[in-house]
Amino acid sequence: MHQLPIFLNLTGRIVVLVGEGEAADAKARLIERAGGRIVPAWEQGATIAFVALDDEAEARAAATALRAHGLLVNVVDRPDLCDFTTPAMVDRAPVTIAIGTGGASAGLAKAVRQRIEALLPARLGALASALHAAREAMKARWPAAADRRRAIDAALASGGALDPLDGDAADKVDSWLASDAMIQPARLETIRLISADPDDLSLRAARLLGEADHIFHPAQAPAAILIRARADAARHIADAPPSDPLPGLSLWIAFGSDDL
Repeated sequence: MHQLPIFLNLTGRIVVLVGEGEAADAKARLIERAGGRIVPAWEQGATIAFVALDDEAEARAAATALRAHGLLVNVVDRPDLCDFTTPAMVDRAPVTIAIGTGGASAGLAKAVRQRIEALLPARLGALASALHAAREAMKARWPAAADRRRAIDAALASGGALDPLDGDAADKVDSWLASDAMIQPARLETIRLISADPDDLSLRAARLLGEADHIFHPAQAPAAILIRARADAARHIADAPPSDPLPGLSLWIAFGSDDL
């Protein structure tokens, strides 16, 4: 990962936009959609800045001046001058999916966005809002945070009660909470890698890495594989899988015909 993806709250905040023309207009629309207030030059309280100037020397000078005021700057179509880049976005408010290439190819980011957009129902945002509204009810149903997360994971899984690709999932949250939905008991799964390349992961292996609560692996397990696991999953270096799985889903990573 070459850039840190973040979502910045611009509501009511000052954003500097230097330049005119089509590129500047596009950035202005983006800033306004996010609730930012546009000014043409630095002023006290500015948060970030965009520079949309055709002349490279002018763009570089404008960016340097804005950085001198402590701003992070995006220079349109000049990734080497950028402190940050703006991704292609799929907007299903409050769900936002951002696709970035670090400025390498806006066309590729757009193509990926179009593919993802075609997959997601228009009411995905309504599902997010319904889950937010049900937070207190979920806490009452599953007081332990780990149990609550596992119940939600199961509901949101492919084919689950609240499958995000189901356009009607937002209407099913109340019935899901009222159902006899059970938390899956502690279990251990094994994935056997055929290489250290994450592109060689099977769909099952990729899914389990994204779901596991505990990852058990030999010390020499490939870092490129481990990084595909949930960031909050506990990692355990071990020579063999655990005899008794811990609460939730435990995953043992093996390699080829022999353990790593």
